[in-house]
This record gives sequence, C-alpha cells and structure tokens, in this order.
Amino acid sequence: MRTVELGRTGLRVSELGLGLASIGGMFAPVPQAQAVATIDRAWELGVRLFDTAPVYGYGLSEQRAGLALRGRPRGEFVLCSKVGRLIEPGGPDLQPIWAEPPAGMGPRLDYSYGATIRSFEASLERMGIDRIDVLHVHDPELDFAAASTETFRALAELRGRGTIRAISLGVNHADVAARFLRDTDGGPDVVLLAGRYTLLDQSGADELLPLCEKFGISVLAAGVFHGGVLADTANGIPDGYERVPRDVLRRIGVLRELCAAYDVPLLAAAAQFPLAHPAVPAVVVGARSPREIAEVAAWLEYELPEAFWGALRSAL
Repeated sequence: MRTVELGRTGLRVSELGLGLASIGGMFAPVPQAQAVATIDRAWELGVRLFDTAPVYGYGLSEQRAGLALRGRPRGEFVLCSKVGRLIEPGGPDLQPIWAEPPAGMGPRLDYSYGATIRSFEASLERMGIDRIDVLHVHDPELDFAAASTETFRALAELRGRGTIRAISLGVNHADVAARFLRDTDGGPDVVLLAGRYTLLDQSGADELLPLCEKFGISVLAAGVFHGGVLADTANGIPDGYERVPRDVLRRIGVLRELCAAYDVPLLAAAAQFPLAHPAVPAVVVGARSPREIAEVAAWLEYELPEAFWGALRSAL
C-alpha cells in the first residue's frame, strides 16, 4: 500500500488508515480476538495509520489497539488518539452506541489543560505504547472556548517537547474546524474530518479545505461510507440512523446510476474520492473484522476509469 507524507508533520502514513471505533464495540460487541485479528489483517495489507480514542468503548478500543500494536516496530506506524474526555468511574457523559462498556466507567467532558495531560497519559497507559504520534482535540464544539485555548496550549507544549509529533482536530463539523484554525492561526498540523468531504457531502470544501491548503495542514478524510448508508440503504437502515433522509436517498440513487454506467463499485468510488483533493493524503475507515478491512483495501486499489471521475465531477 502506498505511503504518503502527512503534511508538515514529518510523518509518513498509508493512504488507508484504520479507525478503531468499531472494535471498541460501536453498535455491536466485537470479541477481543476478532478485534486484534482485524488490526493484524490491516497490518498485513500495509495499513500503517491507526486512529483510536478514549471514548471508543470507554477505553476498550485503546486497550485492544495496544494488544495488537505494541509488539510492532514503533517507527513503522502512526498512532492517533484523542483528548477532551476523561474515562473514569461514574463518568456522566454516556453514549448509548457502545455495546460493551466497562462496568461503572464512563466519559466526562473536560477540555482543561490538566485534564488534557491526564487524558494523554491515561491513553498511553491503556495502550502500553510509548508514544502517540497524532493527538486530536475530539469534538471541540462541545466546549470551544476551552478546547481552542487550554486544550490547544497543552497539546502545543507536548508537541514542543517532542512528546507528540502533531496536533489535530477530530471533528464532524467543517465550520467548527475552520473556526479553530482561524482562532489559532493555523496551529494544528492535521484535521480528521468525518463525513464532510465525501461523495454525499462536500461541505468541507467550502471553507475548511482551502484554509488547510493555505496553512499546510493535512486532512484525514473519515466517514467516507457515511456509517454504511452507501452500502446498506437498499436493504434497510444502517446503524446510527433512525431513517435515511429522502434527499440523501435521491443522491445515492444518482451515484448508483453513474457507477453502473461505468461499471464502477460505488464503495470504491467512495473510498477514493477524497484522495483527489491536494489537502487529503489519506482516508480513515472503520472495520470490525478482517474481511471488512480487506474489502476496503481492495476498493482503494480498484482502478476507476478517468471518464468516470469526469462524469462524477459534473454530477456532484
């Protein structure tokens, strides 16, 4: 699998990154052996970018990431995690999407300087790995004032000491990330952008991606399958959706017709689309089994005709 420079960070990443929310029990339990096997299969396929977070299964994802990765040569992969939530007994900011959270544990939102340092140290301890390369401010809109000042100050100090290599944002909202970049004068090195530069939603291109190009910030495109909506709407409603909006169904129908006309798998187009933008070196996808990550890797390698891309640009 091809590796690329991650902007100004000095890091190299595979074009495909594995997001580790699913193996933390997102929507459905994942046996530990299956979780580790998923990471092992990703490694066999050449994946060298792994993204987790304390809130994923309330520490379970990080623990499993450690089990699978800490025996690997540390200089050969890039590890990302997040700050903004502390996992602790009685943590009140619960999320119902986690199927197997540790009993009595929960997240507590805290973007303060001290909590940021504690969260980082706790992540290292859970994983048993000596460093985190890219540390995201997770969902900064939940307390933007603290996230853009205290959290950012803590991460800037960690980066300045060489403890982490890059500061990032982990966001679902492109406008929030754009505001953060403006307020910090382009301080982050990376943005992990979920669901806002995809076949179904290019809103990230309105303001955020041009800002990232201006500041030399790399964008990791996540959520490219929109939680499975591109794959599953013909057979039912994917996890996380009460219903699929009619306008989304219409756009999916247009995309399916276009893909059928050029004999292109829709999910191959979805995986590859963000990489055409100069600010996007890699996509990050979730998987809960070795089979799923192998399928995504194959979609990323699928050769799409140039005429299809031209037709797609006209259709979007």
